[in-house]
Amino acid sequence: MAAEADGEQAPPEQPGPPGVPHPEDFVYSEDEFILHGAGWRSEPDPPTYTLSRFDRALQEGWKHRMELGLFRYHLGELQTRVLPGPMRLVAQLNVQRGVEKRKPQLIHSVRQPFNPQEFNFTQIRPGEVLFRMCRSPACPPAGGRPQPDYVLVVINVSPLELGHVLLLPEPTLRLPQLLTPELLRFGLDAVLLSAHPGFRVGFNSLGAFASVNHLHLHGFYLGWPLLVESAPAEPLSPAPGLFFLRGVPAPGFLFYSQGEGLDALARDVCRAADRLLGRGVAYNVLVTRGAPPRGPAAGEARRGLRVLLWARRAALGAEAEAALAVALCELAGHLPVAAAAAFHGLTEASALRAIRQHLLPEPQLEQLRGDLARLFAG
Repeated sequence: MAAEADGEQAPPEQPGPPGVPHPEDFVYSEDEFILHGAGWRSEPDPPTYTLSRFDRALQEGWKHRMELGLFRYHLGELQTRVLPGPMRLVAQLNVQRGVEKRKPQLIHSVRQPFNPQEFNFTQIRPGEVLFRMCRSPACPPAGGRPQPDYVLVVINVSPLELGHVLLLPEPTLRLPQLLTPELLRFGLDAVLLSAHPGFRVGFNSLGAFASVNHLHLHGFYLGWPLLVESAPAEPLSPAPGLFFLRGVPAPGFLFYSQGEGLDALARDVCRAADRLLGRGVAYNVLVTRGAPPRGPAAGEARRGLRVLLWARRAALGAEAEAALAVALCELAGHLPVAAAAAFHGLTEASALRAIRQHLLPEPQLEQLRGDLARLFAG
């Protein structure tokens, strides 16, 4: 099972081909958030979904860069299997990614400082930037003092799926891979700006198979629903707004919004994530459209926003190099596979065994459940 996206970019010394457009500003407001109608159809088929302005800007720019050869390989339609079983795991064969992607950086700590000597996103080529994403009324002047009110949307040159991008704060800030409310808020916005129910945003912490220690989110389209979008969750009393999700590939904490209070939601998720790091626990985050925590009612569209936070064992040093890389995609039930034999032989039982090797022991997870419940109850 391949790792989730590695956040790499092509070496800066490789010049891009001519014809790459200068990245523009994508300025948006909350009025563009799509809160109704972005649900799955009976037969998921990404090309038939209506595209929003955000989707068009991302997909058209991404496909143009593919035509110009800015990726490490050409990504066509991926062979996909929905594994038999109640988890409805989605496996995809992506051989080229397994061969072409950059080797992950060696991570020794969940709070490892930024190292300018390692690969980082100050080295990306201009042609890899699709646009600057910023909220209305306007983006700050290009080339001016770095500000936290925009992110760069850039291609991931070893893509997992259609439209696989990275959301980066200003790279010259040289922030380590520690999730911030400001960046997560842009991730929440991106999911709500997309009209496609399968556009997801995610984060891998250090020790959770982030392979570049420079702050970034992943965004990508996957044309299949995942169980984590609809499975019912239990409230973590007495903490309001905090839930726990069981009966999915990997149990995890759940936050939910109908599109309101996004700043508070981003702060709450990061507050919980910081508490995990303080306990030496690595984590992964997924932002997706989904049902309310109680689960979907009959005929109810998945209109809200689910944010899943998985606490997991930290894979550090040589262990991270040797271990099977289970990151946010795998925890969510999306299984990128690099070898044809493994893809065709994969079963739900074998996939779950691989995933659950990276989870915390139940007593430690139960302790964290109580810890976060007390944190938010206060």
